[in-house]
Amino acid sequence: MINRRDLLKQLALGVPALALGKNLNAAQKILEAPGIGYIPGRFKPTWESLSSYQTPEWFRNAKFGIWAHWGPQCQPEHGDWYAREMYMEGSRQNKYHLEKYGHPSKFGFKDVINEWKAEKWDPQELLSLYKNAGAKYFMALANHHDNFDLFKSSYQSKWNSTKIGPKQDIIKGWEKAARSNGMHFGVSVHAAHAWTWMETAQRSDLKGDMAGIPYDGKLTAADGKGKWWNGLNPQDLYAQNHALSENSWDNNSSGKQWDWGNGASVPSKQYCEKFYNRTIELIDNYAPDLIYFDDTALPLWPVSDVGLRIASYAYNKSIQKNNKLEAVIFGKILDKQQRKCMVWDIERGHSNEIEPLPWQADTCLGSWHYDRTVYDNNSYKNAKTVVHTLADVVSKNGNLLLSVPVRGNGTIDEIERSVVEEIGDWMSVNSEAIYDTRPWKVFGEGPSTETRQLLKDQGFNEGKNKPFTSADIRFTKKVNSIYAIVMGWPEGGSIRIKAMKRGSPNLEKPVSNVVVTGTSQKLAFTQGENFLEVNLSDFKPKHTYAFALKIS
Repeated sequence: MINRRDLLKQLALGVPALALGKNLNAAQKILEAPGIGYIPGRFKPTWESLSSYQTPEWFRNAKFGIWAHWGPQCQPEHGDWYAREMYMEGSRQNKYHLEKYGHPSKFGFKDVINEWKAEKWDPQELLSLYKNAGAKYFMALANHHDNFDLFKSSYQSKWNSTKIGPKQDIIKGWEKAARSNGMHFGVSVHAAHAWTWMETAQRSDLKGDMAGIPYDGKLTAADGKGKWWNGLNPQDLYAQNHALSENSWDNNSSGKQWDWGNGASVPSKQYCEKFYNRTIELIDNYAPDLIYFDDTALPLWPVSDVGLRIASYAYNKSIQKNNKLEAVIFGKILDKQQRKCMVWDIERGHSNEIEPLPWQADTCLGSWHYDRTVYDNNSYKNAKTVVHTLADVVSKNGNLLLSVPVRGNGTIDEIERSVVEEIGDWMSVNSEAIYDTRPWKVFGEGPSTETRQLLKDQGFNEGKNKPFTSADIRFTKKVNSIYAIVMGWPEGGSIRIKAMKRGSPNLEKPVSNVVVTGTSQKLAFTQGENFLEVNLSDFKPKHTYAFALKIS
């Protein structure tokens, strides 16, 4: 009978299991036997089994991570989703592409990859910067919806960064730098959606001199003769040898079909198993502590079980390696049961309350993929915004993952660097109120708590509440201390905290001590019937937009 490794490869090619053995049960026994892609353990590939997951303490204590959402789509330096939107006639990216590279029938995304060299990339220098900024974990993009692997990949063997573009193992470089800086290492995996996301590459112009000439999305290996990509099959990258999804020409259809419903073209068994094998190899070879999936729940759910299989594998492997579960997997748009199975991730948004289970907010200083216009217009988030977001998220039992956009050449610009350095400066004084903390009985008070913007899909409610002021406070706790992070400098020389008034049900004992976090400086206070008033006349923080008080 065929062995397990060959059976997995055959399944990845779409061969039915029944044709590979004497019968389906025999093939199933091979798949369930110990070997590549299988680790026996307490977790099975079901939601019920995964719901026994417990978020590791290291992650709950870390609170802050930085992300390099960096790949070949950063090479044009023209914003997010470039590989999809360069094929949308008349779009911002399409107009830029025509001017910079030419028509996408002649110069497609595969050719953009070939232009990407990452010639100034220094992961050690960047990770040292991020460590000094206070990040306890680091996330690296392993592949995006463009389907290009940024690591040495056996299953995406020709379309990966060791063979094309930088000709380097990007994930290995990031991993080595993160671990040498004492940071937990994670990978973000987005490639499950390439099947539908890259459908725009099947289009052609509808008007103009190039109308009706197909873009390069349907090219095959036979078309590469005499080209730089001779011997490569573009379909291994684009995965477009399939009928379009319903309403595919609607540029907004991708978001509506993110959960593989609403007429989305359903990926083949071959595609799903290839994604599974690529991800298992990524886990095996780089041992990430965190895995971020840009998917509703898990990759390819519910049209395939590969996401469930990957999650159970990652958890069991973590237990096997560490003698306890240390792995963290992130998913989006989770139902109540699914939030027990992994860490809920909210993109560019925040929860409105203290969540019973740990969660993560992810956001970006600018565009997810580097955008030169953000730099030119100086429209990055500033350190004040990041610090306010961090305090708000942590007060509600969350962590913050901050993406710092990386240029195509592997560097960050001086504006970003300044923001990151200022975050580190703030953390060097106030991090005691962030690390190792847990939510208090209330997350905060002030005008910002009076209106709550609802989440939309996977998030996208950041910046929609009232701006923080000195009347806004966020609380965290640690052992016998409560930290009050004040979101601005009060003009009157004192702050009033209603949640800590005399006789408050939030307090077990009267307040006995108020100290400036990061110092031994004690502050005078009065605990009255309506509020705790802290006198700030003898104190002025370096960063007036946020400072923390330690209250005992």
